[in-house]
Amino acid sequence: MKCIVGLGNPGIKYQQTRHNVGFMVVDELLERHGWTLNKSKFKGHFTIETVGEDKVILLQPQTFMNLSGESLRPLMDFYNLQPDEVTVVYDDLDLPLGKIKLRQTGGHGGHNGVRSCIDQLGTKQFNRLRFGIGRPDSPMSVIDYVLGKFDEEDQDILKKSIDHAADAMEAWLKQPFPKVMNEYN
Repeated sequence: MKCIVGLGNPGIKYQQTRHNVGFMVVDELLERHGWTLNKSKFKGHFTIETVGEDKVILLQPQTFMNLSGESLRPLMDFYNLQPDEVTVVYDDLDLPLGKIKLRQTGGHGGHNGVRSCIDQLGTKQFNRLRFGIGRPDSPMSVIDYVLGKFDEEDQDILKKSIDHAADAMEAWLKQPFPKVMNEYN
């Protein structure tokens, strides 16, 4: 069993914001396969689906970003998942808009959702898909930027990158993560 966790903030107020690209990638996977997040437990919404002969969990924590690990940890415990069976999808200010980067380990890079996952899991050894949102051009605060919506002129890049990230996650369901890294980085 594998688990894809899209980080974001719950609620209409945060839909389509830069901080919610993790949710957007999970939403794309749900749409592609006709799945729905039909379970609410572990402080999150999730589904368990079958791909080939394997099962996959798609999770959107409902804890707000800074407490994402509080949803992931109990789900992992309940389903006996190991950290290498999980990929966390999240926004990254240090990558240009639309660029994705897959990693198997690393620090939190100032991202509080990832910090929470590291703290709750007790390890940095879990797969990540970092989704570039770029940095603000103006003297806007980082908080206002990540909680802001994408500009109209960014919509084409955003859509293509969400598709690319979803493709990478589908590839991971069929092959080892290092191979997916080589193909999609």
